[in-house]
Amino acid sequence: MRDKESYFISLFPSDLIGDDGAVVGERIYSSDLFCEGVHFRREWLSLEQIAYKSLLVNISDAIAMNAHPRYMLLNVKLPSSLSPDEMRELAKGFLRGCEEYGIQIIGGDTVAGETLDIAITLISHSEAPLFRSRVKIGDLIGFTGILGSVGADLERLLEGKEIDADSKFIIPTLRDRFLYKAAPYLNAAMDISDGLSKDLSRLSKINKIGFEFTTPLDRATLCSGEEYEILFSVCANHVEQISRIAQETQTPITLFAKAVKGTYQSICKEHHFE
Repeated sequence: MRDKESYFISLFPSDLIGDDGAVVGERIYSSDLFCEGVHFRREWLSLEQIAYKSLLVNISDAIAMNAHPRYMLLNVKLPSSLSPDEMRELAKGFLRGCEEYGIQIIGGDTVAGETLDIAITLISHSEAPLFRSRVKIGDLIGFTGILGSVGADLERLLEGKEIDADSKFIIPTLRDRFLYKAAPYLNAAMDISDGLSKDLSRLSKINKIGFEFTTPLDRATLCSGEEYEILFSVCANHVEQISRIAQETQTPITLFAKAVKGTYQSICKEHHFE
C-alpha cells in the first residue's frame, strides 16, 4: 500500500478531519507526534532543541490555519535513563517555545519507555480560519521560503556529517508574520510537512483539482520534508497584496502553478511509511 497514512485516517470518517487542525467554533485543535528514530536521533539535537522543535512544528499547523495557539497538552515518553538535569533541559525547550508564542501548558501525561517520543495537542483561536479545501480553479499556487535545505541537511546527518547550527532542520522558520497579514487575501493554506509534492497531492484530492506548473521545480524542492513553510492559493486579483506583505515581512514567496481541472499525484516516497 502506497499511502498507509491516508488509509488509516480514512478509517475514522469525520467532517472535522482533513486540515492542519479541527475547527470547532472559534477553537482549532491540532496534534502532532515527534518521535525518536522517525523525526530525529538523539545525537543530532540537544534535548532543548528536540523539545523546542517539537513545539514549533505543532505551532506551524496553527499558523497555517490563521490561528493563534493558546493552550497545550503535552505527552512525553521519557527514556528511563534520562537524568533530572536532562529532564530540566527538555522542559527548557518547551517553556522557551511557550513563552515566545504565548502558550500555556494545561496538562498531559508522561510514561517511561526506550525512546524519547513527544505528542503535543494545541488549542488555538481563530475568527477566520484558513482551510485546505477552498482552492478555486484559476488560483495561483505558491509557497513561502526556499525549499530543499531540510532534505539536504537530513541526508548529511544520515551520512554522519555535521550541519550548520542555523539549519531549518534544527529550528524551523515559522511564517506567522506573513500568514496573519496575508490571510484575508488567501483562499487556502497548509504547512509543508511531508514535502511540497505530497502536500500538493493532498490539495488535489480534497479540492478535486490538478496543477499546471508555471515554474519548473526540481526534485529536491518537491520532495524535501519537514520544511514547515506555507503552501497557499491566491486568486490573481490579490497577488499584488500578497507580494507587498511578503516584502514587508521579508518573506520569500514563489508562485509556481495554477489550479486547473484534473488530478495530481505525488512523485516522492512516503516519509513516515515504507
